Amino acid sequence: MQELKIYEYAVIRLVPKVEREEFFNIGLVMFSKKEKYIRAEFHLCPKKFELMHSKLDYEDVMKNLENFNHVAQGSKAGGEIAAFDIPERFRWLTAVRSSVIQTSRPHPGKTKDLDATFERLFEELVK
Repeated sequence: MQELKIYEYAVIRLVPKVEREEFFNIGLVMFSKKEKYIRAEFHLCPKKFELMHSKLDYEDVMKNLENFNHVAQGSKAGGEIAAFDIPERFRWLTAVRSSVIQTSRPHPGKTKDLDATFERLFEELVK
């Protein structure tokens, strides 16, 4: 019988006007310490972005999201933080911050298949 894997996930949010605290979900980051697993993906619909009537630049936000992914993946392009171990990177990515890209609080779970669970959560919470 396949063992259940413990994981944590957080929803990545875009907060176009931080002072208003309005946001919409644009991605997901998930990690499992025991499995040495971390995965982050995002989907920022340009049409939905335009509806926010924000002064944010779409391309700038996309660059920041790419940097978020570099950190999650441990890529050199993510800078010094990307060199942290997986749990530290996840904690850094999900730390409370007052910026246009934020995450929800981490939520725990158990699964037999981390990728399948990631895909399901991404569909339910982001798309």
